[in-house]
Amino acid sequence: MDKILEGLVSSSHPLPLKRVIVRKVVESAEHWLDKAQCEAMFDLTTRLILEGQDTFQRQVGHQVLEAYARYHRPEFESFFNKTFVLSLLQQGYHSLDRKDVAILDYIHNGLKLIMSCPSVLDLFSLLQVEVLRMVCERPEPQLCARLSDLLTDFVQCIPKGKLSITFCQQLVRTISHFQCVSTQERELREYVSQVTKVSNLLQNIWKAEPATLLPSLQEVFASISSTDASFEPSVALASLVQHIPLQMITVLIRSLTTDPNVKDASMTQALCRMIDWLSWPLAQHVDTWVIALLKGLAAVQKFTILIDVTLLKIELVFNRLWFPLVRPGALAVLSHMLLSFQHSPEAFHLIVPHVVNLVHSFKSDGLPSSTAFLVQLTELIHCMMYHYSGFPDLYEPILEAIKDFPKPSEEKIKLILNQSAWTSQSNSLASCLSRLSGKSETGKTGLINLGNTCYMNSVIQALFMATDFRRQVLSLNLNGCNSLMKKLQHLFAFLAHTQREAYAPRIFFEASRPPWFTPRSQQDCSEYLRFLLDRLHEEEKILRVQSSHKASEILECETSLQEVTSKTAVLTETPCTSDGEKTLIEKMFGGKLRTHICCLNCRSTSQKVEAFTDLSLAFCPSSLENMSFQDTASSPSTQDGGLMQATVPSPSEEPVVYNPTTAAFICDSVVNERTIGSPPDEFYCSENTSVPNESNKILVNKDVPQKPGGETTPSVTDLLNYFLAPEILTGDNQYYCGNCASLQNAEKTMQITEEPEYLILTLLRFSYDQKYHVRRKILDNVSLPLVLELPVKRTTSFSSLSESWSVDVDLTDISENLAKKLKPSGTDEASCTKLVPYLLSSVVVHSGISSESGHYYSYARNVTSRESSYQMCHQSEALALASSQSHLLGRDSPSAIIEQDLENKEMSKEWFLFNDSRVTFTSFQSVQKITSRFPKDTAYVLLYKKQNSTNGLSGNNPTSGLWINGDPPLQKELMDAITKDNKLYLQEQELNARARALQASSASCSFRPNGFDDNDPPGSCGPTGGGGGGGFNTVGRLVF
Repeated sequence: MDKILEGLVSSSHPLPLKRVIVRKVVESAEHWLDKAQCEAMFDLTTRLILEGQDTFQRQVGHQVLEAYARYHRPEFESFFNKTFVLSLLQQGYHSLDRKDVAILDYIHNGLKLIMSCPSVLDLFSLLQVEVLRMVCERPEPQLCARLSDLLTDFVQCIPKGKLSITFCQQLVRTISHFQCVSTQERELREYVSQVTKVSNLLQNIWKAEPATLLPSLQEVFASISSTDASFEPSVALASLVQHIPLQMITVLIRSLTTDPNVKDASMTQALCRMIDWLSWPLAQHVDTWVIALLKGLAAVQKFTILIDVTLLKIELVFNRLWFPLVRPGALAVLSHMLLSFQHSPEAFHLIVPHVVNLVHSFKSDGLPSSTAFLVQLTELIHCMMYHYSGFPDLYEPILEAIKDFPKPSEEKIKLILNQSAWTSQSNSLASCLSRLSGKSETGKTGLINLGNTCYMNSVIQALFMATDFRRQVLSLNLNGCNSLMKKLQHLFAFLAHTQREAYAPRIFFEASRPPWFTPRSQQDCSEYLRFLLDRLHEEEKILRVQSSHKASEILECETSLQEVTSKTAVLTETPCTSDGEKTLIEKMFGGKLRTHICCLNCRSTSQKVEAFTDLSLAFCPSSLENMSFQDTASSPSTQDGGLMQATVPSPSEEPVVYNPTTAAFICDSVVNERTIGSPPDEFYCSENTSVPNESNKILVNKDVPQKPGGETTPSVTDLLNYFLAPEILTGDNQYYCGNCASLQNAEKTMQITEEPEYLILTLLRFSYDQKYHVRRKILDNVSLPLVLELPVKRTTSFSSLSESWSVDVDLTDISENLAKKLKPSGTDEASCTKLVPYLLSSVVVHSGISSESGHYYSYARNVTSRESSYQMCHQSEALALASSQSHLLGRDSPSAIIEQDLENKEMSKEWFLFNDSRVTFTSFQSVQKITSRFPKDTAYVLLYKKQNSTNGLSGNNPTSGLWINGDPPLQKELMDAITKDNKLYLQEQELNARARALQASSASCSFRPNGFDDNDPPGSCGPTGGGGGGGFNTVGRLVF
């Protein structure tokens, strides 16, 4: 019969005929056959099954073998013995390799046929050994899946006892070697199915023998934590995670994170690979285990690992959001990684460039699942932008993309941010350096944050962008000196010429830090600026004295810090009378302010002239009933909008209430009365008298920008008007009049008598809460005019008076000669107010919601004397024309028209955003809208550059061949230092490139944070910095 069957399957007869004959052969199995005939039939059918040339032959082999084995079981039991099975497993079958899946299938079917025979027990014992050997040989996924099928049906073949643990461990290792190189969907599905069969086998073994679970998981960790560069464990291991009981998470994670034998490098690799598992389509609970391990590492303060892994894998996790099958898990891990990484915005900023494309893509498909996902994602994005609110240039495109989705409340944001926060210790990050890369496209150099030094960085960048000041500093001959000015010159030179993306100002920071400033804690940038300018001023004065006494000796330039720390920000020393005797700080930032007090009882007056480097502008109080004025001529200023007149009462009348947010003060000749052809520097004069008259006018600004609720948005001009507005000293604030010898009501006025080259304005945003005894931030938006006209009052009547308080004079008993001195007539009586135009140069922004936390960054642009002169020349012509047009048409004031014109021109000019190491291009529009777009980010310190008709500073000619790009040539000492550092930088770049190549080849991770460098736990520029705080944990984050 075997000969008939063999001839039949190899014949060329039609297939239907062959099937009929095969059916007859199967039916003949019921008849008796001797042992030799049975063995011949078993041998033939085995050969057809294993070596059949086509499917038909293999099917015939299976059908005939099953029939004859059923009816001739003893003969088949004798044929399918241990020796035969062992030879199949170890040697294969004829030309068939022993690792061919057909052999396992044949054995699988053979076991089914002799299951009731006693000899099957011997086969089970044999297979327990052989399957362990096979697994140790790392079979391919297909063969391993067939082996899993066999062991699932015949659990008696699974090794027992200690061998079961070994078998599970080896099976885990085998899975770790699985690979699928195909990208075809059918083959990928088949691969996933094969892996699933193997993992299900392990699950069954773990359930049957719980003792095998922990060793198996240890083997999983050993595989994924391997640092062997030649071995990359398969992501198929992710299929095992779903079978690990969730109740074991706590025990396992604690065991892993506290095991001293587990090195940080191994743990980093393990966590990275677990995050890679998020791409496995059918694995459940991977995100749960990843988050649990992240929390476990945070609990034992393994912050370096967390930082490494987050920075390395955050973009990969974000990219998984594109795939629906793994999106929920990826979003869960992404949320935890971002919300826990609160010491720096670097992780968030890695995904920021990809957010807009993702949002637009999911918005366009319109699926309900996509919309629900975007709601969750936008909530996360809002939390991160709230936390790191100091980066408007990065966030504006995102805000535009997600504007249609709901924004969580501030309370909910705070709750979310507190759920997963871990705080990095400073010693864990102390050795971390910024990534080295070339300068940004701006060509500007950032300043590395040395640990909550954003207050210094923002001020230094603002001063550096004060072009005339920078050029004066760079042109100084300070060779051989070790003064603070020398260090500032060194810093400016490196900012201008280094090839580094960011420079670390360590030497200057240590030299310029006020002694009461705690290192590595946030401070007030305004306080730092005052201290810096005052120290530079005092230092130059001391050096001049030393130079005059030791003209024949080498100048000793060392200046002790103790010699200047007791000085105040206001330069109260008697200023020099000529520019040649002034210090550089006086030339650049020094102005004069006259304070005039008039007793309302006896009309006697006293006055004092002081020098200043900055003006601190307070916000107008919400209730203005206690503020009044009488003499508006003493406080001239500009106005931005339409004008309306109000009459000032006589001295006998009660003072009228003054609204400083809407009123602007100028002299009798108002701007509307300018005519075409008026000189640009025209003086507006009125009789200087302490007794007001009916002719004095108030010009109220009606065109102040409106808030959505109808309230007015105050401008810097309004705050300046409020600063210069007459103040009535009454009640507890009464003035002691020497003439009356008692406390009296008095009128106090302040007038700027000499304007600085650079006007520094500080907006006093931090008010003291009497109830809670804390300093709160005033978050009111303030309009920043591009052009500011500073009222400067020049009088000749007081030129002979010393700059100190004068003796009180009774105007009623005064002699005629003395009266003429105080109230001169003719040309000497002229009191002239000049409106000096200034251009906005830089803005230092404070990001935060309280005075106890925050981050500083600055906007700045180059404004030179030549540019100012050119703009002023054209502005004067336009101002005269605009004045005529506004007078005829009754529209905006000339200054508003000119500012709008300049603003439109400035849109295309270069503004820069300096945020520690990061420098980007921006626009004046971004500066204007900063608070409206980001309510916690408010202008704090402003620098305005005076528009000069000529540049009167030291006669240097920026256009001469000696000045490169307008800056003076560097001295050899500075140039050599910069050249040396640039060479060092190139060497560092080369070494880092080699190191990155080695890291890539070894698949190891290293932490090198980029850009935002505050690393105190938690720094104002860290967890709440860039993002202003929110007041979650204010320890170590004091601004004041």
